[in-house]
Amino acid sequence: MSYLFSCTQLTKSFGAQHLFSDVSLVVHPGDRVGLIGPNGSGKSTLLQIMCGLEEQDSGEILKKKNLIVSYLSQEDRFDLDQDLIENLLQSLKDAPISEEEKTSRIQAMLSRAEFTDFSIPAGQLSGGWKKRLALCRALVPEPDLLVLDEPTNHLDIEGILWLEELLAGSYNNQASAFILVSHDRRFLESSVNRIVELSKQYPAGSFQCEGTYADFLEKRHQFLVQQNQMEEKLANKVRRETEWLRRGPKARTTKARYRIDKAYKLQDELGKVRSRNRAGDQVSIEFSSTGRKTKKLLEARQIAKSFEQNALFCNLDILLSPGDKVGMLGRNGCGKSTLMKILTESSHGEYQLDHGHIKCADGLSIVSFDQERTAIDPDTTLRRALAPEGDSIVFRGRSVHVVSWAKKFLFRPDQLDTPVGQLSGGEQARILIAGIIRQPADVLLLDEPTNDLDIPSLEVLEESLLEFEGALVLVSHDRYLLDRVCDRVIGFTGDGTVHYYADYFQWVRELQQAQEKTMQVTDTPAEKAPQQKKKIKGRLSYLDQREYDGMEECILKAEQEIETLESNLVSLQEKGDQQGLAEVWNQLEVAKERVETLYERWETLEEKKQQGE
Repeated sequence: MSYLFSCTQLTKSFGAQHLFSDVSLVVHPGDRVGLIGPNGSGKSTLLQIMCGLEEQDSGEILKKKNLIVSYLSQEDRFDLDQDLIENLLQSLKDAPISEEEKTSRIQAMLSRAEFTDFSIPAGQLSGGWKKRLALCRALVPEPDLLVLDEPTNHLDIEGILWLEELLAGSYNNQASAFILVSHDRRFLESSVNRIVELSKQYPAGSFQCEGTYADFLEKRHQFLVQQNQMEEKLANKVRRETEWLRRGPKARTTKARYRIDKAYKLQDELGKVRSRNRAGDQVSIEFSSTGRKTKKLLEARQIAKSFEQNALFCNLDILLSPGDKVGMLGRNGCGKSTLMKILTESSHGEYQLDHGHIKCADGLSIVSFDQERTAIDPDTTLRRALAPEGDSIVFRGRSVHVVSWAKKFLFRPDQLDTPVGQLSGGEQARILIAGIIRQPADVLLLDEPTNDLDIPSLEVLEESLLEFEGALVLVSHDRYLLDRVCDRVIGFTGDGTVHYYADYFQWVRELQQAQEKTMQVTDTPAEKAPQQKKKIKGRLSYLDQREYDGMEECILKAEQEIETLESNLVSLQEKGDQQGLAEVWNQLEVAKERVETLYERWETLEEKKQQGE
């Protein structure tokens, strides 16, 4: 098969910082490649090399003749005074088409991105809509190869779902292949057909796997197990050869010299394999709980808040007890961060609400993570950021030197005098996490803690949150994290209405149904008939198909919850705990209703699927 782009044995360093070596990659038409790797492994640099924005130190690059490449960087730069069409015209200035065709193509692309007003200045857009505009700018030239660096940054969950549908569907008419960097595992699972990981763990500098992200995880695990077994075998061989060398054979025959050379080669090989296996070291995240067993840590009753006459949330009740793990979902700007700030201030009694009240347990310890990262002074050194009061910190009752503490978060000793402002976004996120885990908490409030964290760090964060014994409130666009950690979610609709949902699928489905109802009301009868016909007789939509694929697992999880609650009922009956019985009984009724709803929805989707076949 002909290729679009090919590179062989690429190597790149910046001064003393070595990024990668011996990386080889071929992109064919139809490839949808996900590029992953730890922070600092050189992912963004490799993308820039592919686009001709950076030079490799060594290695060969070949490209298809007249290849059109579009690049989406992490930073969305626009002329903030120009309108949307004017900004996108810059990407078509060299296109051999008429001005009318350029404008028509841009308007079509903006419509697909769900923009309604093309005349507003780019400076009036939120971060999420600027990202959509940047994606439009990358797609308008109709590239052969689309290169995307963290395309989900600043997008809310609805924006991410829109991007998934774009890449999976009509995008294929725009470009024949794409390669993207992302730490969003659910996004990778649904969008790509090949995973490439850059890491010093691998002999060739990278590990590549055809298939989904789940396929990659399985094959990578097999490879790393084999590499660990190889280290063990080599260690045994080296130990035997070292014992032989120590005996020092007197006869320096050719055979003896050959064995000496072989022993030294084995030692070198063992050193390389051991170094690769240690290259996968992970950040250490261990949230500390106070161990308090108070049933009601925080209780909010009928709380409401508006901003500039826009209702953010109203009539919201929140009860946090030890072990509760609550997620928050909603569009950008819907009020999630405002609610998190109010909850943070509630332990001091300083919160400001339009209505309702919040009651906290005496001496409640609330530890929060702010997505704006205002707690970090960019001019302070890493040493002072990690250990503000000296050369050591106290963690779980014992003193830890700042060098050892830094290593737990994958910082090198030679970085300690580096100003924080010069560190990457992922490194700054690790500094904040290092600060909050030192504080024992009754309630953890984490507002977008996953921004800029690499996948290994995300996996460690998940495990730590699952083990945390206090209450957790988590705002995140990382659906994989929300699914694994949270037992329920608070969904914001953007009009002040707030409800509890079992998971983000249920929230998205309700939003989708609300949009369909709105369309049915606003459409004319002549327009409505063909749409309804298409909805009934067509194949499952992208979101419906994703929901259908995960329905069996959702039902199994819900039925397991019923079994757990029924077991708790028996236990509480034996103890004679009437108050506990009433609470668990109510939870059991809700759980049974949810299972019935899931089965009904499954039947509906099954019917739609059969009608479309």
